[in-house]
Amino acid sequence: MARNKHPEETVSLILDTAFRLFMEKGYERTSIQDIIDHLGGLSKGAIYHHFKSKEDILAAVVDRMTAESNHMLEEIRERTDLTGKEKLKTIFKESISRPVMDEMFMIVPNLHDNPRLLHSIFREAVELVAPQYILPIIRQGISDGSIQTDYPAELAELIILTANIWTNPLIFNNSVDECSRKFMVFRQMMQGLGLDIVDDEMADRIRELTVIYWNNKR
Repeated sequence: MARNKHPEETVSLILDTAFRLFMEKGYERTSIQDIIDHLGGLSKGAIYHHFKSKEDILAAVVDRMTAESNHMLEEIRERTDLTGKEKLKTIFKESISRPVMDEMFMIVPNLHDNPRLLHSIFREAVELVAPQYILPIIRQGISDGSIQTDYPAELAELIILTANIWTNPLIFNNSVDECSRKFMVFRQMMQGLGLDIVDDEMADRIRELTVIYWNNKR
């Protein structure tokens, strides 16, 4: 029975079950009781021992997805066959192309109603992704001549906040067309900075993800 498992196995069971239900029913239509009913006898008290709320469970599910993303960022950062600018383009392409992004846009609710999760995403962008992954790549680009800037740290924050926050329909609840226009502005901004790292294929993918998000809200 689930109650006899080690704590980390119990947490994993809860997250696996919640993720499956979020995908099947949507986050808003999944209750704590729904999750309990699919845990093979695990009690409500056992769940609340690990998670204070459904929002906490969602945050943990998203953290698992983010950990996979950060592993991908690390692999690209450490590659030796790409210039700094090529690494930035690869990061954007790989980040939005992963199947897990479809799942993210299906299960995550509008983040205006989930300030804790929104704050977590914002902090990760500023305190982890920008300094640990984007900044080293920009510094490499400065060294190899593919990126020109006197403000590498600020550019790293600008790129990640614009890409991950401003153009994100999960945060601003933008329509498909609104999100597409924002992404075009982001593309023009990057080109103005000498960073031709966004292409039509990426723009189409952003539109596809936004459609997935809006279809899930219906």
